[in-house]
Amino acid sequence: MKDHLPLHRRIAEFFRRLFAAKSRRYLCDDCKWDYGAACKRRERPNALVCPDYKRR
Repeated sequence: MKDHLPLHRRIAEFFRRLFAAKSRRYLCDDCKWDYGAACKRRERPNALVCPDYKRR
């Protein structure tokens, strides 16, 4: 099932994908939730797209 995000989050996600595709950096490397068991997403630790991403 696809996450239903508000419009402002979808726009932010679009730009994250746009810049991640160019740099191929993993979002988890500088994510606020990248420690211990804080993140339960299956894409971790190599996520290029994540609706929960927050920069540290």
